Amino acid sequence: MINQQTIQGNWKEIQGKLKSKWGSLTDDDVMEFDGNVEQLMGRLQKKTGAGRESIEKFFDQFASNGASTVSRATEAVRGYAQQATEAVQETSQQALDSVREGYAEVEGMVRQSPAQSMAYCFGAGVLMGVVINLFFRWR
Repeated sequence: MINQQTIQGNWKEIQGKLKSKWGSLTDDDVMEFDGNVEQLMGRLQKKTGAGRESIEKFFDQFASNGASTVSRATEAVRGYAQQATEAVQETSQQALDSVREGYAEVEGMVRQSPAQSMAYCFGAGVLMGVVINLFFRWR
């Protein structure tokens, strides 16, 4: 059985479906809903001549359609999240592979000419010391 929150939350959509299912309903018949589901059922029975079971079945189908819509939306979000996760994992793996390749390349260059590598490191250290010294003097 459909509850008050479901009806109130989807009242505009329900109004259209009610008028579509039971063409004898007028705008005035479906405009008001004060939150009392039993009163709404009674009003619909009186206006349409439909049995309570038929009206309950209509609302149950509406509720299950809403639940399946939420379920489909949830699955779509999960799918997008899975795709995003896979893309992040692939990108991070590519970055890791690139860093490893760079490290191996530098390691190979250092092994081939260790003296030249030491000179570069010494020069870079001196240059960084000068830059840091100038930075602190400027402040």
